[in-house]
Amino acid sequence: MALAEAFGEHGVDVVRYDLPFRQDRSHGLPRPGDAAHDREGLRGELSKMRESKPDRLWIGGHSYGGRQASMLLADEPGLADALLLLSYPLHPPGKPGQMRTAHFPKLRTPVMFVHGTRDTFGSIEELKGAIGLIPAEVKLVEIQGAGHDLGRDRSAVAGKIAAEFMKRVSVP
Repeated sequence: MALAEAFGEHGVDVVRYDLPFRQDRSHGLPRPGDAAHDREGLRGELSKMRESKPDRLWIGGHSYGGRQASMLLADEPGLADALLLLSYPLHPPGKPGQMRTAHFPKLRTPVMFVHGTRDTFGSIEELKGAIGLIPAEVKLVEIQGAGHDLGRDRSAVAGKIAAEFMKRVSVP
């Protein structure tokens, strides 16, 4: 909610969307079989939004939601004009050998990663290495001392995220 409000202060309309797995179940983690259905839900939501925002449409997500958004745009880059990834789950905690980056070389959409320096789903150093796989324009915003939830001071972090993102997108 804080991030939507921060973008609103920049004149950006924000649509918050629960992935289909979350619409089906109010709690619990996504299951492996949910991913394709979740990407299809994102595709449908983006298609609806493109009708009202033909000149600029951005997508973002936290953790699994961001991963699904990035995988969707790797396969269909024209669906959105920019990508915001909050706490990208680079690998499961404690399992750096299970990187979730196979689709990174196909990303052609400009992307901004926001990542805590204490995130157990991937260190800043690991993320910097993975970012090198992406051929599109990439920006990394580090949140000092934050974990996967990006910290306690949500409004301050949200303001920083929105301001940094707005610097990097062209606004007609």
